[in-house]
Amino acid sequence: MTTKQVDSKATREAFLKVAHRVYQNDDNWIAPLNQDIEAVFDPQKNNFHTHGKCIRWILIDDDGKPAGRIAAFINYQKAYNYEQNTGGVGFFECIDNQEYAFTLFDTAKNWLKAEGMEAMDGPINFGENDSFWGLLVEGFTPPSYGMNYNPPYYKRFFERYGFTTLYEQITNHLDANKPFPDRFTKIAQRVINAPANEFRHLRASQIKQFAADFIEIYNDAWQDFENFTPLTYSTVLESFNKMKLIMDEKLVWFAYVNGEPAAFMVIVPDANQLIKGFNGKLGIIEKLTFLYRKWKGVNRMRAIVMGTKKRFQNRGLESGIIIKLKEYVLSLKQYEELELSWVGDFNEKMMAIHQAVGATFGKRHLTMRYIFDKSGS
Repeated sequence: MTTKQVDSKATREAFLKVAHRVYQNDDNWIAPLNQDIEAVFDPQKNNFHTHGKCIRWILIDDDGKPAGRIAAFINYQKAYNYEQNTGGVGFFECIDNQEYAFTLFDTAKNWLKAEGMEAMDGPINFGENDSFWGLLVEGFTPPSYGMNYNPPYYKRFFERYGFTTLYEQITNHLDANKPFPDRFTKIAQRVINAPANEFRHLRASQIKQFAADFIEIYNDAWQDFENFTPLTYSTVLESFNKMKLIMDEKLVWFAYVNGEPAAFMVIVPDANQLIKGFNGKLGIIEKLTFLYRKWKGVNRMRAIVMGTKKRFQNRGLESGIIIKLKEYVLSLKQYEELELSWVGDFNEKMMAIHQAVGATFGKRHLTMRYIFDKSGS
């Protein structure tokens, strides 16, 4: 058993192969695109490198086969906001071997300690938390794109090593064709009809303006949450441009009050239904298949993020947005399910909205933390 830093074409390929070994007999797993994973570690494609650093390793077993992997990273905008200087680990994959798993955790921990960190969160992403974030512990069904999927035994690895849960990430599912409760619909219609309120869906031709509106709303809505870091325009515009390939403009809605950006909800078609069977590759055949499937349409959507400015949070704008979405979705007769992913268990307001629209439980992920003690472990 040996660990190697990923620093060459061969080790990058081995890093990707680990997951295929782990999930070779798991029909629920859908391989993320290799290019999307590699983009996380590319300073030219991930602007988190401007305020952080990352590294990754693979573990080779005694037969010379890739058997595990892990990445470690430090986001300097957040690392020092906690009681302990805290880095992160993610992209963890490992066959069912605790010794291998602990070796990978130790490797990441030792690097983080050398960089001045005193704790590590995981499994998380070196990027925004809408992708590659959290340990799946309940709801082992086919994931939507960007949502972490892992074998059940990973929970044992993390807990036995000493990780403890910081918070739970709840994903709920909504039947796109099921009527909303009457009370919710009546409130929503009053909100829509209010003269001061206006609802607009995103237009790709005006994406820069919508990105600016998104930042204004998001940074106001989330500012009171612990260890909040404001989003930057470049980060949001980068994310919006990445979504263009699969984006349906009429699934991304904004609410305005007297012309002021006030609330938003971002939903995208589930890209996993477009790339299933690609095994992470996106060659000519896969691109043609992707375009055909996109033209044919998918039946699942994923709500990535929503937010409302603080002073507008009691006006029911979210309900108005949801009704606007419902009107569009029903007219298409295409979508069957909306995945509302994910909401932290600390976000009572968002959980209440899920309950109000009749959403049902889908998945549970954990964001965990391991604190290094003074003895050096």
